[in-house]
Amino acid sequence: MKILILCTGNSCRSQMAHGFLKSFDDRLTVCSAGTEASGKLNPKAVEVMKDIGIDISHHTSDPVDRYLSEEWDYVITVCGGANEACPAFMGKVKHRLHIGFDDPTYAEGTDEFVHSEYVRVRDEIKESFYKLFKERIEPEL
Repeated sequence: MKILILCTGNSCRSQMAHGFLKSFDDRLTVCSAGTEASGKLNPKAVEVMKDIGIDISHHTSDPVDRYLSEEWDYVITVCGGANEACPAFMGKVKHRLHIGFDDPTYAEGTDEFVHSEYVRVRDEIKESFYKLFKERIEPEL
């Protein structure tokens, strides 16, 4: 099964979701991309994923154009805030879903508060994607 996770910058939320899906079942082919891919991962996202034993440091931040010619079982957008426009994917897709999350890169305050926002979003992503995996993806495998 092929799953593409989309966001704007492809440095944080989409990367965490990508890491979680692969940790749930290694049979999944998971990619993530962005409409304005930053070309690098958010170091705080890498850190909070490493804290729970998932290494996403080897992931790449890729432009969505790279994947337009492929067929996907699922394309899932993860943009969340009102200031963000979720990317539209025009390739061949069986299921399009949107599961929005706040962008922790906009968190301001103490180091502890900013870290707690990354952890909060990470945990929300894990919960939402695990539910999706158990209810929709795993039964199709």
